[in-house]
Amino acid sequence: MNAMSDMNDMNAQPGKLDVQAVRSGASVCLVFAVPFSLAARWAADSRDDSGLAILLTLGALGGFVLGAGVAAWTQRTGLPLYHGLITASGTYLVAQAVFIAVRLITGREVRWYAALFNVTPVLFAGVIGGVLGSLLLKRGIRPSTQMSRRPGEGSDGTEGRGDLR
Repeated sequence: MNAMSDMNDMNAQPGKLDVQAVRSGASVCLVFAVPFSLAARWAADSRDDSGLAILLTLGALGGFVLGAGVAAWTQRTGLPLYHGLITASGTYLVAQAVFIAVRLITGREVRWYAALFNVTPVLFAGVIGGVLGSLLLKRGIRPSTQMSRRPGEGSDGTEGRGDLR
């Protein structure tokens, strides 16, 4: 482990929000869920084929599940479902705020009910991601950043002197 990860471990207290885990999960949500959301909105607005929009929306929900799962799996406070929900809902709300602001600035219609309705499937995705992350932890599958090294082992996997025996 490096000094930064040691400092993050010291800051993670049981029962509290692990900000680093939420950041990690939110980054995954932004990379996977938001592009699918944008593409789904484009498909719904510009085409008569709603099947593509539904498929892209399912891809976005998969991105929220993945991001919530990362947050639940990497948290160190014992609250995987909480971290999954916070990550999925928080990322969705921030992304929606940006999307709505852009639509308002460009003079396009804002579908307020759609934005509010979509919170429900995103919360469900957060719960699924939280459960998946929790299952990984219960089965003993830990992120590499949380793996404990054997005594005397160096950070590069050697015996602490840098030699490759």
